[in-house]
Amino acid sequence: LGALGAGGTELTLELPDSAQRCFHQELESGVKFTLDYQVISGGHYDVDCYVEDPNGKTIYQETKKQYDSFSHHTEAKGVYTFCFSNEFSTFSHKIVYFDFQVGDEPPILPDMNNRVTALTQLESACVTIHEMLKAVIDSQTHYRLREAQDRSRAEELNGRVSYWSVGETLILFVVSIGQVMLLKSFFTEKRPSSGGAGT
Repeated sequence: LGALGAGGTELTLELPDSAQRCFHQELESGVKFTLDYQVISGGHYDVDCYVEDPNGKTIYQETKKQYDSFSHHTEAKGVYTFCFSNEFSTFSHKIVYFDFQVGDEPPILPDMNNRVTALTQLESACVTIHEMLKAVIDSQTHYRLREAQDRSRAEELNGRVSYWSVGETLILFVVSIGQVMLLKSFFTEKRPSSGGAGT
């Protein structure tokens, strides 16, 4: 993912069947990171996920989850690895969205954490607006992912209905031809064989 510092990244990745994708991030000790992920399309909308610290110890592991969130304060400096696995699926192609955030958000006001006096009315209003905007952004991301998931399901259902309609049309066509041939055989005139005996 490269050097994030205090910040994060959002990615949407394709996860083929029986495949695994891993990402690596070098982090300092005592840093908080958060991993949010959600399966947008494919199969039963589930995926395996695990996170390892630089010593190879698994600090998070979940199987067949549709979505989840994981936060952790690093205890050692080094490269942290998080992987998404679709190895349990033999034919379902998945699309996974994840948001990886590193560090705490910087304060919106200078020296906000070191102040001994109360915030002014204007500063309090700024903090409240900032928190509301963060909630709006999170809601927009959630609804955007839900919309993408619902669109994928609708397209899948549309494909199934189309195939079912084509199949029904072919069956009706075959049955109609069979009925016509059967009725025609009932009314076909059978001529007796002309083998008269001569005297």
